[in-house]
Amino acid sequence: MPENRPAPPAGQSRGRGEPALELLVHGVGGTTPQEMLGDPRTVRITGDDTAGIHRRTEDADAESRFGEYSGGLTADRSAAPLAGPSADRARQRPIPEAYCWSNLTSGNSARALWLLLLPFMVANLAHWMRPAAPARHRGQRVYDVLVRLVALSLTVLLTAAACEVALDLVAWQCAASERCARGKSWLGPLTGGWWASPGRRLLLAASAPAALIALLWWLSHRTWSAYESASPPPRPPGRARPLPGGERPALSLPGFWYGRRLVSRLRAAHTAAGLLTVATALLAAAADHDLRPGGAPALEASGRTLTALLAAGWAATVLVAVRKGRTESEPDERIDRWASKALPGAALGALALTAVYAAWPRPGWTSSAQLPGTGVFAWLTLLQGALAAAIAVTAYLLHRAAPPGSCAGRCAMGGLGGAAVALLACALGGVLTGGVAQRVADWLDKDGTPGVAGGAIAGPPVLLSWQAAVIPVLLLVVAAFALCAAVRAERTRGRLTPQVVDSYEGEPRELESRSRRIARVVAWARLTDSAPALIASVALTTVLLGAGALAGAVRTGLPPGPAAASWPGPLPALAQTVQALGSWLTGAMVVLLVAMGRRAYRDAAARRTVGILWDVGTFWPRAAHPFAPPCYAERAVPDLTWRMYTWTARTGGRLVISGHSQGSVLAAAAVWQLDPGTRGRVALLTYGSPLERLYGRWFPACFGPAPMRALGEEVDCWRNLWRPTDPIGGPVMPGEDGDQEVDRGPLRDPLHYGRTPEHPLPAPILGHGDYQADPAFDAERTALLDRLAEGHEEPCVPAQSERGPGPRAGTGPAAD
Repeated sequence: MPENRPAPPAGQSRGRGEPALELLVHGVGGTTPQEMLGDPRTVRITGDDTAGIHRRTEDADAESRFGEYSGGLTADRSAAPLAGPSADRARQRPIPEAYCWSNLTSGNSARALWLLLLPFMVANLAHWMRPAAPARHRGQRVYDVLVRLVALSLTVLLTAAACEVALDLVAWQCAASERCARGKSWLGPLTGGWWASPGRRLLLAASAPAALIALLWWLSHRTWSAYESASPPPRPPGRARPLPGGERPALSLPGFWYGRRLVSRLRAAHTAAGLLTVATALLAAAADHDLRPGGAPALEASGRTLTALLAAGWAATVLVAVRKGRTESEPDERIDRWASKALPGAALGALALTAVYAAWPRPGWTSSAQLPGTGVFAWLTLLQGALAAAIAVTAYLLHRAAPPGSCAGRCAMGGLGGAAVALLACALGGVLTGGVAQRVADWLDKDGTPGVAGGAIAGPPVLLSWQAAVIPVLLLVVAAFALCAAVRAERTRGRLTPQVVDSYEGEPRELESRSRRIARVVAWARLTDSAPALIASVALTTVLLGAGALAGAVRTGLPPGPAAASWPGPLPALAQTVQALGSWLTGAMVVLLVAMGRRAYRDAAARRTVGILWDVGTFWPRAAHPFAPPCYAERAVPDLTWRMYTWTARTGGRLVISGHSQGSVLAAAAVWQLDPGTRGRVALLTYGSPLERLYGRWFPACFGPAPMRALGEEVDCWRNLWRPTDPIGGPVMPGEDGDQEVDRGPLRDPLHYGRTPEHPLPAPILGHGDYQADPAFDAERTALLDRLAEGHEEPCVPAQSERGPGPRAGTGPAAD
């Protein structure tokens, strides 16, 4: 901790006559204000139904009552002065406030639709996983461009899959097959009358993918107005001290949580890309007919003109998508009008012209086999693989260019986490789109197998069948990894069991089963640290299987089952089984997502469960994909910053912001946004925090060792509590047990080993929850408030010089 602290604002001195505030921030999944404050009677003092700050009813005007006996505030001189026990309690405890933000991710039923945006969210995470190289390094710009291209390819993939289902399987194949169309009355408009010609069938079917793009645009625009448009608080002069490399911490920049301009521009580019994908699908089918010998010259010329027009549209779309994105040094309220409005409008106009061209009468035009242009799926797979490889190379170079100590050997996958996650986003998008196509094809051709001789329709592109066939193999790899992890955890449990009882000095010994249970919880909690190995294994397996699927589809032109018909032994039967199982699994994944979305739409409890996924995945601004679920932190961080700044400026009081789990990440991000003078009047208390264990390892540029140390030096004092039984939280500073000036732990869990006269019933193993039950919590909170009140200049030290209720140094499961 630094020796020189910022001075309080003019007219405000630190002392015990000032009010004290504890601002509580909950973690993933959310909780109610009543549970956070421990009182059934609460009142919201600011905010709305989406996110607000609550107090106990008795504390609603605590500052006014505080001023009557402290000489501090005088907002309510009509109130009677407090005296006796009430005044003593008010002097001794801080005013508790609860910031509830769970409705940002699980409050509205429309958020159930976010399940469909999972690949987009994963791609957006890859943007923030770049290594902690200097911002001036040219590789940073290359990395951002590559990730945005991956994100753009996912939008094209989703739209192409919608075109595959609506245009190819339904309008082109099934509507033209009497056997497939039999018994499907809903296909009537496509099988007779004016719409019966292939071009007009395609035009009518194109309304489905166009509607999908319109839905994504609406969701992005709707959340953009509510999230990215939150205004940052006023910032007096002064900046955060620079990192060792001379750069300011990213999370301290005023425009970091204000991505309005970028999301608007990216939304326009991705909307245009979706519309152009639909137009390209229509053009490919019609132009394929017109370029044949005997085609009409006028239609051939029109097709070539439209090809040039769409090519220009694609070039403009890519250019807008890869332009320099975020302006973080200051909030940027400008909107790129040309990109935001003209580009989607031009793409819509090109789609309209292509629709007229496709619907033009063409005598003798019939549809057979697959829709021309379905080979785009192979090209998309090849492109996404090349982009992921380029991201890996760029990330490696950035990791090598990072300043010494910026990773401390803790970066996930040696800085390649972003490349692996980008690859998994592409794989997830391929699984979901391929699963929909396979299921729809099976549903349309109930009497046969699509893609196999004798079927009513030709079925989806062969590549999708190959991609589906690799899913069982990938699941076997994941299952093998899970089995190895379980064996490893049990071995660790056996090694830790004898040490458990030794860490509880002076307590009666119980059965060995108690020690085994505690040791097992510790061992399984450690498996969280194996996530990088799991992601690396899955990514490597995905690369190998994806390359094999692409090669098999291109070389044979047949699905895996028929392609293996001439192979020796049981291989043909195995290939057929894997193909059928893969098709079923991919379809089941899609059905499961739809079922979860439907349940979440109707059931608030299920919606909150789904919201846990978004609590972790949507913390980051939408810097790569505008159709990803919105960043709730762009509302929550300004909320917390506004509250801390205005309360300390208005009252001159002491403030401890207390965050659990994901709430600790929000609290740290909000403290970064304060001006140095206010930041020096705020203490930070975190517990069960994933700041280093998750964010520091996977997002080193923002939460690496250097930014965390800088934050510890900026706030007046920071204390972090952690337990060895916690699978999510841990020390926030690098090192096995963290920095003892910040991290207090490992805390004892359970608090008591066996039954005693004071504790006749077994104490529970708390793990990630209920940190307030540990005496260390009250001790550290009181120490933080006392330090703020007394204005100490010496370094911040723990409430107790020893580890308190935790195991003694060098013993117990945490020391293994």
